[in-house]
Amino acid sequence: MGFTYLAVILFSIGGLTLLDARHKIAFFVDARAAGLAVALGTAVLLGWDAIGIALGIFFRGQTTLLTGVMLGPELPLEEPLFLVLNCYTTLLVFESIRRRLARRGEAQ
Repeated sequence: MGFTYLAVILFSIGGLTLLDARHKIAFFVDARAAGLAVALGTAVLLGWDAIGIALGIFFRGQTTLLTGVMLGPELPLEEPLFLVLNCYTTLLVFESIRRRLARRGEAQ
């Protein structure tokens, strides 16, 4: 069993958390709202995955980089964590752009 992909995902989430802490973008401003945004986004994407798996569209590829731990049929352990990473990244980018635009509007 490989742990490479899982380690990379966790490392990336850790990096996002450091950026968030340094610039106080999401969780370090309003942890409840940020947690809700990431949780809801992840839940929607997991639902999307479930539909894709049920329809036979999504399937787990064969690789030695995954742990091999399955949370369901064709749903590896790494998938929900990857979706958390995607949602957290999107939240940080969105909030950063929103703040920059708000500052630009105040300056004019």
